[in-house]
Amino acid sequence: MLKDLIYIGLGGALLAKEKVEQELNELVEKGRLNKEEAQKFIDKAKSKGEAEEEAAKAKLKETIKEVLDEMGIATKADIEALKNELKK
Repeated sequence: MLKDLIYIGLGGALLAKEKVEQELNELVEKGRLNKEEAQKFIDKAKSKGEAEEEAAKAKLKETIKEVLDEMGIATKADIEALKNELKK
């Protein structure tokens, strides 16, 4: 289910990107925006999107960790520590 949500989000982002690029191209063709300005807009939007993606990933990771902690599920580190204790 989580994978499906991620795919839906990515699909929506790609559709939005294509729509923005199409609109910018139309503005360039109509002479309301030059190509350099359009490219700057695209680059700025891409940069902001990448930063937001990283923030969303960090938040998701943090949330998953909190849920696992609340459920009392052992992490990989917990299992490794237990293995090391058993070896002693």
